[in-house]
Amino acid sequence: MGINELVKAAHGNVVSKGWWDEDRSFGEIIALIHSEASEALEDYRQGRSPNEEAFIGETNDGLSYETDEQLEPHWKPIGIPSELADICIRVFDACGHYGIDLEKAIKEKMAYNATRPQRHGGKKL
Repeated sequence: MGINELVKAAHGNVVSKGWWDEDRSFGEIIALIHSEASEALEDYRQGRSPNEEAFIGETNDGLSYETDEQLEPHWKPIGIPSELADICIRVFDACGHYGIDLEKAIKEKMAYNATRPQRHGGKKL
């Protein structure tokens, strides 16, 4: 799938789950994107490595379980990769709602960034 196809699929799923039954403000959408980034940071602060993937789910006897394999399709992915995916999904949803051609915007921004000087702006972080 291309980026704009992912935008359409992500936004369509969010709409189908009822999250756009009431309009959201732009500020709320940005806050939701930010919250996913904060969750990734919190995972890191709790000792998860950036490439560590895990899944949580419940067994037939009702016990909660965490593993590095998705043993059942309904088990929830957790960890930094999953939170980074959530950031993308939130961005895709926003772009779908506002009709933003994200693929074009990314290409334009990457082309512009290629013209910038080394470590532009003099910032340390």
